[in-house]
Amino acid sequence: MTAEGAGGGPGAGPSPDRVTVWDAPVRLVHWAIAALVAFSWWSAKSDHLAWHRLSGYTILGLLVFRLIWGVIGSETARFSSFLAGPRTVLAYLGGRAAPRVGHNPLGGWSVVVLFTLLAIQVGLGLFSVDEDAIEAGPLDRFVSFNTGRAITHWHHLVFNLLLVFIGLHLVAIAVYAARRRDLVSPMLSGRAILPPGATAPRRAGLAPFVVAATLALAAAWWIAHGLKLS
Repeated sequence: MTAEGAGGGPGAGPSPDRVTVWDAPVRLVHWAIAALVAFSWWSAKSDHLAWHRLSGYTILGLLVFRLIWGVIGSETARFSSFLAGPRTVLAYLGGRAAPRVGHNPLGGWSVVVLFTLLAIQVGLGLFSVDEDAIEAGPLDRFVSFNTGRAITHWHHLVFNLLLVFIGLHLVAIAVYAARRRDLVSPMLSGRAILPPGATAPRRAGLAPFVVAATLALAAAWWIAHGLKLS
């Protein structure tokens, strides 16, 4: 998830222009998903399927939260602040775009691709069925056994695609690091140096966070229980 204003040049340190760019919810979701993707892979490979399901439900809740937070959250978290049209993306690639606070035009769309792949991966897992029909996702009752097996196959394929995208993400971070642009530290601390002329992004308060967290928890619980209310 590349970003503008997310690092400084040689010797850059704390200054009046170093402000909070990434709020705590964005950073927590980012690192939690990174850890849970690795944990999901390990738990599947180790046949700890109960843990695998719990990890998937947690990722589901985080995705729902991030979707809501992308509408009502802090300025740099909102999709409206970092999703740009083709002309803006091309201008950025050509070095003609003005510096931004938060995700750059290309990085913004990489967020969308990542979340889409994660949503597809989790969604497929909800309907998947193992070959013995013993282990299954909470929504397997909505599909036939053969369809559930086919979905399981796609669940594995999409995960491989997700790994490829994560690899590209890491390459992008390395390229930025080679250009002396640190993208990791701001995602840990939340603070970065503003581009010239930029103002500190608006931060959301506690109420939007409570709303987003409550809705995400309720949605994840409902889906994990097979869309049943009891």
